Amino acid sequence: MRSKSMRSHCWLLVVMMLGVSSVSAARELYEEAVPAELAQMDGELEEKLDGQLQLLKAQIEQAMPTIAEEKKTGYLKARDAEKAAVAQLGVAQESRGRVGQAEGLVGHAKGKWIGGADKGIATAQEMLKKATTEAEREAAQKELVKWQKDREAGVEALKERQAALDRAKLQEPQAIQQLEAAEKALAEAQANALKALDRLDLGDFLTSDKLDAKLAKYTLLSEATPKGLAEFAERGRKQKSLIAKLLRDDDLMIQMAVADGARDGKVGTAMQIYAAIQKASRKAKRGVLQRLALAISLEHAVPIAQRNATGNFDAPATVDPVKRYLHYETAYLADELDPYFKELTVWDYRMVVNGEEPDETLIWGREMLRNYRPDHITTSDYRWRYVAAVRTEVKYGSGDNKYDKPELQFFQNILMNGGVCGRRAFFGRFILRSFGVPTTARPQRGHAALAHWTPDGWVVCLGGGWGTGWTKTRYQKDRDFLANTQARDVVDQFPQVKRAQWVGHVVGEKQVFGFLSGDPDFWHGLALYKQRQIIEEAEVVALAAVGTDIGEANESKVPEIVKKATVTEEDSKITISRNGVITIPAVACSHPTNSTAKIAFMDSNLGGKQLHYGRLRGDEAFEYTFDAPKAGIYQISARVVTPSWKQHLLVTANGAEEPTDIALPFTVGMWEETEPVEITLAKGKNILRFTHQGGKGTTIKDFTLKRK
Repeated sequence: MRSKSMRSHCWLLVVMMLGVSSVSAARELYEEAVPAELAQMDGELEEKLDGQLQLLKAQIEQAMPTIAEEKKTGYLKARDAEKAAVAQLGVAQESRGRVGQAEGLVGHAKGKWIGGADKGIATAQEMLKKATTEAEREAAQKELVKWQKDREAGVEALKERQAALDRAKLQEPQAIQQLEAAEKALAEAQANALKALDRLDLGDFLTSDKLDAKLAKYTLLSEATPKGLAEFAERGRKQKSLIAKLLRDDDLMIQMAVADGARDGKVGTAMQIYAAIQKASRKAKRGVLQRLALAISLEHAVPIAQRNATGNFDAPATVDPVKRYLHYETAYLADELDPYFKELTVWDYRMVVNGEEPDETLIWGREMLRNYRPDHITTSDYRWRYVAAVRTEVKYGSGDNKYDKPELQFFQNILMNGGVCGRRAFFGRFILRSFGVPTTARPQRGHAALAHWTPDGWVVCLGGGWGTGWTKTRYQKDRDFLANTQARDVVDQFPQVKRAQWVGHVVGEKQVFGFLSGDPDFWHGLALYKQRQIIEEAEVVALAAVGTDIGEANESKVPEIVKKATVTEEDSKITISRNGVITIPAVACSHPTNSTAKIAFMDSNLGGKQLHYGRLRGDEAFEYTFDAPKAGIYQISARVVTPSWKQHLLVTANGAEEPTDIALPFTVGMWEETEPVEITLAKGKNILRFTHQGGKGTTIKDFTLKRK
């Protein structure tokens, strides 16, 4: 794991390298008036901007290095050789996979086809036995004939499929050899391509920041288009001022371009949001909060539709970017976000702040998890930090989705009623954003999944590993997205990738950001080879996917490891007040005395400890042994958190024949007190035994018993 100091040091390197050390000072420009030359450009601004774009293009092309033709030819040949090796590997992989495909078809014929027919025959025969009328007998006989024909077809298909499997197995040794040879050939071709890259002698050009301001300015101008910027400026004096100040703020333009620019090229709108944020908070002019402000400005340049509770008809239609910034600023300053939040880049923050949820729902997400499962917040396993709530608390299945409440927010309903892969992935990304962790959708064929940032790199949750899906980013294929994140982590080297991409943009190449997402032209291809070289030299290793077995299942085969909390004598101290009120901490169990697979003792956000009764792994009783000062009828209540409804605690006192039902309120993840119910206690020693009904999770802080 990279240390915080290392990441901070690397970020300073890239800030200096890109010339953005004066970013905070440059923000003061926003108080200035519109320059006279721009104010006089009414009707001519588009033409002026287009001229500036052409001038930048000429200046950049003049400064570009001359590449020897034979070296360029050698590089292109090496690229072609790698493409051929990739194609050959695909053929070999397909051949190698034929045994598995054939085995699957044989299994289908034996199981679903013939096995299903056998079940149908048995059912039809039973119907025939029970038939009491001629019509029933005819119907049963027709059903029997249908299933018998289906079985015959299955048997015939099985013969053909078994023969195909036998042929595939005979060819398997050769297929394995071909695959190994193809993998070796590809590795050699990739190594040769990197050698050809080095022979281009572009090292000094790519490591120099001399052209960064021009390259960034050209990139932003061309993506926004002179026409688009002119139309934005024509809205009024303030808009003109924003465009003018951007175009003379080299540091800010470089920051924007490194972070992949404004959504849909809406640079003017991004600047308008940026200025509004900095007007709302002076803290947004430097450091982490300046990067956060810029990320929100770039990402919200195209308004993001807000997903409101279906019953809330007065809610805003889109997310307010200034309020979104103020929300995260407040949470950051209150130390409510992930410890690594302050080390993220502008590009990272974009995948934190682009959620569809209202700000108050983000607040709820943090408070809910702090109350209900604080262990998910403090776990050292960053692959599951926060997002473990999906596998432990979000039930798989859509049967209860019809009970979603219109007054609840979408993500609250998911926690309440569960869902299949889509809803679970939505909730996982939401809870990560709540704590300031970058995340993106990473669907795969027929299945939703997510990917998220960790200090050791990005990881896939709830789906297949890297290479089985795609992203909704400009990087498209998931492995292309992963490679970009890995290169960005080597922050002192990554600017070389952007410079090559920017040059490609200047010379008119089609923008391609991954080898799997298209066939790049010279400079974009060069950028991707430089990216690969950076990753290989840094010896970056991709994290394996987690939760692959619960994408479409309710419980993981990998047991959840709950961090054991040491329960002290003070934590489990049962107290009796002067007026006879008994308070029993939930962790003061006489059975069990330690955490189990079902019952976990954990640190509480309220102080002390709390007991969590898990949603999964069957039922388990828990007991308390204590002394009561007087015999009689007592009213018992519990302080609880429930993320879902229809839950009950059943309590028996001293082996009573019938348990007393304590209905648990649906607290939507907040702390609440249950309605008191009556039990009878003896003077002196008593034993309370609790069981749980509802098949869902609950967290208990303590029980209070008051003599009636």
